[in-house]
Amino acid sequence: MTNSTIDIFRQNLKYYRNKLGITQDKLSEISGISSDYLSEIERGKKTPSFKRMVIIADALNVEVYKLFKPL
Repeated sequence: MTNSTIDIFRQNLKYYRNKLGITQDKLSEISGISSDYLSEIERGKKTPSFKRMVIIADALNVEVYKLFKPL
């Protein structure tokens, strides 16, 4: 995955989370992924595994590929 691809993922994660009107804490509850880890993903400190990307997409009710498409 290139840096630009993961940057798109991070931006889209935040976009879809905000579109649903949920906090990182709420996404954490829905996904089972810690809010600290979600914060680190959004800030570019961590890169999630594909498995976690799928879990996040499911929690956001979006298809995984949408998290990789530029908005």
